[in-house]
Amino acid sequence: MKFAVGYQLQEESEESIVEVVRDYREHITEVYFPWIGMASGRAVLNARRGYVDWTAQQRLEDDLRAIRDLGLKLDLLFNGNCYGGKAASQHLENEVTSVLAHLDETLGGADIVTTTSLAIARTVRRNFPRIDVRASVNMRLGTVHAMEYAKGLFTSYYVQRDVQRNLAHVQTLKAWADANAKGLCMLANSGCLRFCPGQTFHDNMVAHEQDIDETHNIEGWTPHVCWNLYRDKANWPAILQASWVRPEDLHHYETLFPVVKLATRMHTNPRLVVHAYTERRYRGNLLDLFEPGFGPIFAPCMLDNTKFPDDWFQHGAACSGPGCAYCQSVLNRILVRMGE
Repeated sequence: MKFAVGYQLQEESEESIVEVVRDYREHITEVYFPWIGMASGRAVLNARRGYVDWTAQQRLEDDLRAIRDLGLKLDLLFNGNCYGGKAASQHLENEVTSVLAHLDETLGGADIVTTTSLAIARTVRRNFPRIDVRASVNMRLGTVHAMEYAKGLFTSYYVQRDVQRNLAHVQTLKAWADANAKGLCMLANSGCLRFCPGQTFHDNMVAHEQDIDETHNIEGWTPHVCWNLYRDKANWPAILQASWVRPEDLHHYETLFPVVKLATRMHTNPRLVVHAYTERRYRGNLLDLFEPGFGPIFAPCMLDNTKFPDDWFQHGAACSGPGCAYCQSVLNRILVRMGE
């Protein structure tokens, strides 16, 4: 099992993601990254409220070249949830093709393209057949039916994170993938709610984040289900009913996923995340490993990762959801005040 780590364009005063990747090279196989000025599953890389970092393109390419020199694969993200009126356009096709051609000329090409777009998947398969076209986790492909229907477009899949704690279900997906010569990957440290009703709404917002940043938006309202939910402590057990997998429990997936994605593109301390998962253990606030992490809304409390019961993975995977007495009992055990 190897890891895929998300690229960050750091300030000069911050540690480069290249240094993190170099230090954990033996554990990492891929680095995933967005392209300058294009929508992806996170904020645009080089612009905020009209301010454009004109050095970003060169710094990105320099970092990618250093990552390539380490022998790692490059995974280009076209995983915006919405491409607006250009979603099925020749304009989008030309844009994608030009970026991939540029990477071919300058860096030896992308090895993987991860996308939510059927149009982009089609474009890459037709024009760059050597590239692994991977279905984004945001597509929520969690059944054999879904993967079967899309098998002409994708060569690998991120499994829907909402189902990945169900090992028997994942084994069914793995059997289909192996029989059809498809790759299967997972995302380990998402902090998002399991089966979140706001995921599509949120992902669409992210795809249009530049426009939203320039708009006078509703005041006093947070448009994210999770942040609103956790304002009420009665809802805190939901954090245990999500899709994340602790570093200590990752061994259960060793034969199922050759590549495990670590969400680090927006994380304030990617080294912390990479270290915890490569070591397969973590002593600290479990919330600090997630993206998003929710540390501020749980403060001054934390989730002590060392206090989980030995049977957590088995019982947590079988959780029935809201009202689960087991999750409440585990929360009571691991929820401590910081410094205690």
